Amino acid sequence: MASAGVLPSGLSICCSIPDILFLPELVFGGLVWILVACTYIIPHNPQAYVMAVSLFCFCITFIWMVIFLCGAHNNRSSWAAADVLYHILAAMLYLSASVLLAWVTINFGNEYQNNSTARALKDYRLDISAVVFSYIATVLYTIHIIFSGIRWKMF
Repeated sequence: MASAGVLPSGLSICCSIPDILFLPELVFGGLVWILVACTYIIPHNPQAYVMAVSLFCFCITFIWMVIFLCGAHNNRSSWAAADVLYHILAAMLYLSASVLLAWVTINFGNEYQNNSTARALKDYRLDISAVVFSYIATVLYTIHIIFSGIRWKMF
């Protein structure tokens, strides 16, 4: 963990908690994004919301990681607070997207039993994977909140 009063920058983010969680957040968020994009499931609106959340969080997390890599945060406590606030927002968005995606997948599973085609089975399995990865991303962002909050209070 980074010493009190210092936000890591450069490659030291790969050795500090919570910053080491940037990469798994990007991986699982990207998987959600890709898996939802590969499916054709009705209704489209919840799926579009999940895509928007995963794309938004992927892009902002990547930008956030680059800011920490470049050291552009200048070790100010406002950056530690912003880190906590962003991850709270991301966790809430991912939780809402995960619940919606699970609801759509359950409804599609009930519909799949009546319409059992190879394409429907593939979409159903991809959606199940997306639900699992979405909840993993939610947990990662939540863990990031906890450790960012601890770091912020130490700052």
